Amino acid sequence: MSAAANAIKLYTAGTPNGYKISIFLELLGLKYDVQKVNIREGEQKQDWFVQLNPNGRIPTLVDNSTGVTISQTGAILQYLADTYDKENKFSYKIGTKEYYKQLEYLVFSVAEQGPITGQLSHFTFAAPEKIPYAINRYSTDVKRIVGVFDDILSRNKEALYLVGPHISIADISVFGWANSLHRVNLDLSEFKLFNKYVEALREIPEIQKGLTIPN
Repeated sequence: MSAAANAIKLYTAGTPNGYKISIFLELLGLKYDVQKVNIREGEQKQDWFVQLNPNGRIPTLVDNSTGVTISQTGAILQYLADTYDKENKFSYKIGTKEYYKQLEYLVFSVAEQGPITGQLSHFTFAAPEKIPYAINRYSTDVKRIVGVFDDILSRNKEALYLVGPHISIADISVFGWANSLHRVNLDLSEFKLFNKYVEALREIPEIQKGLTIPN
């Protein structure tokens, strides 16, 4: 990232959702500026940020080259793919069966994987009191979701990705939360393909770089 202002500006924090977008920007090789949002201090609820994103959540991306301001990780990933991945290196061409499977798994990630894993993290680390029922419930559901991804990976005979022969925005979305699972101390050893998949993604240099943003 250069010192001069770039067209793209990412408002983010060091969270699974934030990392999804910095990872994809790095994979795309785009220049972008970063503004760290202090979510512990509630900066995302301040008026200046709510003007960008009425929901008051990170990440939010502003692209001055297109005039688009967008939030929600699934929407940002799809926007970046549609706008900047013209050769479909990290996505699939609209209308293909791979495109719709990519969309299916992207929606599954943002609608189920993220919220359920987030709830497990909350009740494990942030709740003012330990509630065994909540921890057990979300632990069970996280393991179920990991099992679903393990099954999906076993069905793709082309490569160790969710869809087709190469990484896609669905994989990037899944990795954002999968990379944090070690924190919640779940035994996921039975899901061998899923574990191999996550470890392989961690070795990609652009993903490693994306995980350092913001510093």
